[in-house]
Amino acid sequence: MTINEIQEEIISEFSDFDDWMDRYQMLIDMGNEQPALPDEYKTEQNLIDGCQSRVWLWAELKDGRVHFRAESDALIVKGIVALLVRVLDGQTPADILSADLYFINAIGLRDHLSPTRSNGLLAMLGQMKLYALAFQAKGA
Repeated sequence: MTINEIQEEIISEFSDFDDWMDRYQMLIDMGNEQPALPDEYKTEQNLIDGCQSRVWLWAELKDGRVHFRAESDALIVKGIVALLVRVLDGQTPADILSADLYFINAIGLRDHLSPTRSNGLLAMLGQMKLYALAFQAKGA
């Protein structure tokens, strides 16, 4: 699926709920459904700077596509990073770098996050794009 197809799928899923408590629960469920990050990847090097919670992000390039794994020690943040992984995992570095992640505003996520969580969201996205840029620079 393309990045935009995945975003449209997420927008549709979130549109089923009007209440933000239900949407937060959906985020928590998404985070809990994500496979656990192996302890070997929970290193200082994989911690994302700028997040109030602890968020680990690991990436590898395989067959020209970036694969992400992530985890957080905070429930909602774990759901947010699970959403980002869902959208960007398995995409090419070029597609990740050029992506307009409009789903964040479309589902109202940015409006319902505290300033520290908003900063964390930007830090997570920034780190994912840095991985894509590094892989692209290596000639992927």
